[in-house]
Amino acid sequence: MASKKNGTLYIGVTNDLERKIFEHKNSLVKGFTPEYEVHILVYFEETSDVNSALQREKQLKKWNRQWKINLIEKTNPTWKDIPLR
Repeated sequence: MASKKNGTLYIGVTNDLERKIFEHKNSLVKGFTPEYEVHILVYFEETSDVNSALQREKQLKKWNRQWKINLIEKTNPTWKDIPLR
């Protein structure tokens, strides 16, 4: 998730993406996302394996910022909010 194009980025894992996006967009969970206004879904990956999801999250969090931006822009070059439905 992002605050805006080239803005603050947030990486996380969830078992319910729709619920998590709703929480972020409505600032229902205190902390990082409401403080930095991270409300735009710009990229996501899906897997049915929790362990691989957690490993991927750790991997992405270690990446430098430009690598993350490049990953987002491969599929979402304009950083539009991705609709889930």
